[in-house]
Amino acid sequence: MEVVIQHLGNVQFAAETRGHRVIADQPAENGGADAGMTPPELLLASLGTCAGHYAVQYLKGRGLSQDGLEIRVHAEKLLRPARLDEFQIDVLAPALPPEHEAGLMRAVHACLIHNTLLATPSITLNVHGAVPVEAR
Repeated sequence: MEVVIQHLGNVQFAAETRGHRVIADQPAENGGADAGMTPPELLLASLGTCAGHYAVQYLKGRGLSQDGLEIRVHAEKLLRPARLDEFQIDVLAPALPPEHEAGLMRAVHACLIHNTLLATPSITLNVHGAVPVEAR
C-alpha cells in the first residue's frame, strides 16, 4: 500500500493512490486557501470511514438497516509534542435494534485504522536531498 504526496504550492498537497486524489490544505488563518481538509482532519476522516465500513459490514451481514448511519470522530489537539489524543468515535445507527449494539461495537473495534493507532505503529522517516553531481 502506498500513497504519493506532492506539494502543490504554499501549504497545499495532493495525495494520490490508485487513480484517486485528495487535497490537503490549511484554513486561511493558517496561511492556506482552505481547499481541503487539514492533515489531522484527514486522520479523523480515515478513522471514521474505517469504523463506518466495519459498521456497514456488520449491518449488511445481519440484514439490518443502514438508514441514518453516521459516524462522528472527535480528538483533542495536544502540544509538546504536537499530536492528537483522546479520540472519540460515535456510531449513530438510528435503526439498530438494541440487541445488536454490543455486536456492532465489536465489529467497529475490528477497524484497521483503530487497531493501527492502538498498536503504536513503527514509523521510519528518511530525508533524501538532491543527488550530488560527481566532480569531473
